[in-house]
Amino acid sequence: MANTTKANALLQPFEMHDLTLANRIAMAPLTRSRSGPDRIPNDLMAEYYVQRSSCGLIVAEATSISVQGLGWSESPGIYTDEMVAGWRTVVDAVQQAGGRIFLQLWHCGRASHSSFHPGLPTVAASAVKINEEYIHTPNGKQPHEVPHAMTSDQIIATVADYRDAAERAKDAGFDGVEIHAANGYLIDTFLQSKTNTREDDYGGTVEKRYRFLNEVVRAVTSVWPVNRVAVRLSPNGTHNDMGSPDFRKQFTYVAQQLDAFGLAYLHVMDGLAFGFHELGEPMTLAEFRKVFIGPLMGNCGYTVASAEARITAGQADLISFGRPFISNPDLVDRFRHDWPLTDTANIADWWRPTGAKGYTDFPTHAGPR
Repeated sequence: MANTTKANALLQPFEMHDLTLANRIAMAPLTRSRSGPDRIPNDLMAEYYVQRSSCGLIVAEATSISVQGLGWSESPGIYTDEMVAGWRTVVDAVQQAGGRIFLQLWHCGRASHSSFHPGLPTVAASAVKINEEYIHTPNGKQPHEVPHAMTSDQIIATVADYRDAAERAKDAGFDGVEIHAANGYLIDTFLQSKTNTREDDYGGTVEKRYRFLNEVVRAVTSVWPVNRVAVRLSPNGTHNDMGSPDFRKQFTYVAQQLDAFGLAYLHVMDGLAFGFHELGEPMTLAEFRKVFIGPLMGNCGYTVASAEARITAGQADLISFGRPFISNPDLVDRFRHDWPLTDTANIADWWRPTGAKGYTDFPTHAGPR
């Protein structure tokens, strides 16, 4: 289907603090399960990201900060020297192609299963189970487990894991890191009242629910300059059984607090393409712009027209695209020349280890160059 609006604002360069981005198109983090059982990034992944390196910024796929943070088969990690070396190959290739790349730091929290990390429990802010039928595990489909409510010592240890992962990402040569605080994973379970029933210093009020994220941001920015650290939020989403009645108050407060850091950007999943909890009017980029003056990135279900509208209105500085990048490695050129997008990716190949199939085998547009 051809684009109905010509890309203009999207194609303009953007000065993101001390980084010059070639355009305002970001590649959203996409879990693709191509790291193999050892979870070490490889040459195939390097090829995949290089193919998409014409965007202003690549946010590499969600990457586990620790063994206990695992919750997805054959997704990559960043907690061993071998993983750092694997990521360094990817990063070097992207940067040599002229691209910029951040790593997304991930802990699955309750959206995991003990079979991913034998001997270690599944953890979350509170002992609140995901109310969905099953989870895909190394042993097939399994019922969700009731997570272990993290102790103070476990919280301290996990914050240290984020710091260590940030150090390893820096060693791998990334341009920066994005803290994954969205989609019902560990940090999001602390932020939201639906999943945080704690009565200690990490729960009970908007301010206390923010504390864990604040400690993670401070740990990561002790390693990286603050303008190379970003955070991703999903105020409207239902992924992993999320959605809290006080979402607007909570996420407005979170954005206000994060603004004081001077982050690289705030990545907000404001679109409703993956579900909306309908607990009030959805939060918009315009709302976030009122309380967050730093670079703002929108995400989820955007078209060229809607992305252009947000940037032109000053409500966003960058827009990230996820699924369109799967089967359109030359997405930036397609936007630039108003070439039609293809949607030929088989969903069965999105998240399973099929090698190059459905991953690096998509052709670029055959039109004039």
